[in-house]
Amino acid sequence: MASAREMRLRIKSVKNISQVTRALETVSASKVRKAINAVMATRSYATKAWQVLKHVAEQPGRDSLHPLLTKRPAVKNTLAVIVTGDRGLAGAYNSNVIRFTAQTFDRYPRPVKYIAVGRKGRDLLYRRRKDVLAEFSSLPAAPSFNDVAAIGRLAVQEYEKGAVDEVFLIYTDFINMGRQAATVKKLLPLELESGGLVEDFEHKPSSGIAAAYEYEPDGRELLDAIIPRFTALQVYQAILESQASEHAARMIAMRNATDNAKELVGALQLAYNKVRQQGITNDILDIVGGAEALAAN
Repeated sequence: MASAREMRLRIKSVKNISQVTRALETVSASKVRKAINAVMATRSYATKAWQVLKHVAEQPGRDSLHPLLTKRPAVKNTLAVIVTGDRGLAGAYNSNVIRFTAQTFDRYPRPVKYIAVGRKGRDLLYRRRKDVLAEFSSLPAAPSFNDVAAIGRLAVQEYEKGAVDEVFLIYTDFINMGRQAATVKKLLPLELESGGLVEDFEHKPSSGIAAAYEYEPDGRELLDAIIPRFTALQVYQAILESQASEHAARMIAMRNATDNAKELVGALQLAYNKVRQQGITNDILDIVGGAEALAAN
């Protein structure tokens, strides 16, 4: 059994760790509230943008309106944009995304290239010897649309020049504080039937044929401006969702670590009391034994 001094040092060490985890929990709690507010702030705009895009794309001659709306007859190469975090201490947040990616694409029938958003995802992809086309890390704590627009532009450029024939987006969907789920979305070509990343909350299915409108400028010019921007907007929302999920996962992980540290301190304190009591008992027995020996003489 460890000595009383060793037990005291271990108790002190565990208490110091619990202070760190409590501080990280507090920081994550503050950040997750800001991240949730950022997600909610973009939802209305993203929903309206999707409704406009869907309405324009439902016009007659959809397949000829824009190349990003047309499925290619032969899909030879695939691109996956993976959103993870830059730091650890978030439980299984990062590993869940990579595990989900492996389950989705390890046996995919076509070659897959990756765009890694976040250092943890980049490192895990390199470790698995995947083909990483580009990586984006060290994003701001509260990224703006301009901070992440390059990711969407790169995906669109790879698709337009024919280097890839389909683009997927893998991120962690923030459901609530206790639940976050890894999700895959088809980014390109746009699939209007699926609703994309942003649900069309206000759109109701109509039994009639969509009315045709004339646009100034024409529909093609409008789609040239809308589709790349909306693609970047989906990536932006995915990053906001992932950041909220990461902070929530880290807050829960640090809370569990703090609770475990408290339980460990309690167990160590009990063990320390037993060791100290045993030491006191042994000292008393030594004193009594010495006194009896003196009395016998």
